[in-house]
Amino acid sequence: MPSRHVSYERRDATLDDFGSSDPLMQACLERARLAARTDLPVLIHGESGTGKTILARAICNSSARAGGPFVSFNAAALSETLIDSQLFGHERGAFTGAQSRVKGKFELADRGTLFLDEIADLSPQGQSKILRAIEYGEFERLGSETVRKADVRLLSATHHPAAALVRERMLREDLFHRINGVTILVPPLRARPKDLPALVANEIARASQMQGKSILGLDRDAADRLFAHDWPGNLRELAKVVQAAVALTTGSIIPVTALWFQTALESDPGQHPDDATRVAPARSLRLRDAVHAHIRFVLHRTKGNKRRAARELGIARETLERKLRKMNNAGDRPGDSR
Repeated sequence: MPSRHVSYERRDATLDDFGSSDPLMQACLERARLAARTDLPVLIHGESGTGKTILARAICNSSARAGGPFVSFNAAALSETLIDSQLFGHERGAFTGAQSRVKGKFELADRGTLFLDEIADLSPQGQSKILRAIEYGEFERLGSETVRKADVRLLSATHHPAAALVRERMLREDLFHRINGVTILVPPLRARPKDLPALVANEIARASQMQGKSILGLDRDAADRLFAHDWPGNLRELAKVVQAAVALTTGSIIPVTALWFQTALESDPGQHPDDATRVAPARSLRLRDAVHAHIRFVLHRTKGNKRRAARELGIARETLERKLRKMNNAGDRPGDSR
């Protein structure tokens, strides 16, 4: 989200905690505040990593339902065979392995807010099943014939463009109209250049506190590199890049060599994005640069834990510390001739 003082993962934030210097983000927040004053369903559009979930939480925390539960789940992750159980719950013995009565998402969200993330990726069967519950607030647990009711305020999100949802039949038209009471568009990070300095400063402060460091800021090259990046992963990518940079920095200023960005997964299509090799701003075939890139990669995999990184690299912790100091003090980066 756009806040200058709220972390990406904070769950108790209200809309009053967020601010922006960018007109697009200001419009998004104004629409969110309007939505918080109503009980209408909300559909949030935005690319992956833009902070749709934390915006949904902030809307809930700023609404009359702030004291109620906030139940969030990714609709695309719903198993086709367990949709009824996951959404509406089940009775003991309803199916093999059902050892006890379990409440579903709708029942858990009673008198509160239900957030359906990536709702357009829900299967057609799943869409038809939730329509009745959304429209009438009624559902039945699997294995029961008792009709139950839940007073639920619905928030939904999708990374798909609004115009494509019904045209390309990603969403049933009747379902689309039921969930689209208020539409909110969260702009991508690349469209918010005025917010980027505050967001970077916020992430540096948070990462420093988490890692027990005192990082004052970025050197000029690092700042230029960060602000020139187009952030395809949005706030999620920004958080990961800054956390890794803080982990790699041994002084008080983040050097450009501590910044690395995910490359395309060209060698292994099945590779998980978090395992992708990350590289410094420029590329080089020099052995020294390859070694440094590998050190950064291993530190990323171990989430900045130098003891684990040293063990995976097969070197002593002191040797790793010495290499990191040498990298930062030299200020070298791929492509340097020194």
